[in-house]
Amino acid sequence: MKRFYTLILALFSATILLAQSDKQVKWSFQAKKIAENTYEVHMTANINGNWHIYAQNGGEGPVSTSFNFVKNPLLTVDGKVKEVGKMKKVFEEAFGSEVRYYEKSVEFVQVVKVKGKAKTNLAGKVEFMVCNEKECLPPSTVDFKIAIGG
Repeated sequence: MKRFYTLILALFSATILLAQSDKQVKWSFQAKKIAENTYEVHMTANINGNWHIYAQNGGEGPVSTSFNFVKNPLLTVDGKVKEVGKMKKVFEEAFGSEVRYYEKSVEFVQVVKVKGKAKTNLAGKVEFMVCNEKECLPPSTVDFKIAIGG
């Protein structure tokens, strides 16, 4: 019975920590037309207080920010997601390596092309991890769906 209560407590604690990751980073998503049938999708992370979010190539140890787009026959993803922001590169003792991260905010930009004059959505997930000088929260995932075209 003690094992059962310990397991329940551990699951409850993990749920609370996961919820905290979402509170430390607020995501916003929008598409901007840049040419005929071509759009830039802006995925912006606004980071609270003294927390930071890792770059897509964050380094050895932390969970790097990553994007997973749902396949859509009406869209073509053009190139890789670009990062726009002030990246910091520091050696972190906790990971024993140099890491790359952003504080306050970072914008991730993906170019997509729409086939014809279709009105569709770019859907997917972003996975990220936040840390400060004292602790790291478990990785979190946010789903998104952005209207494009039309």
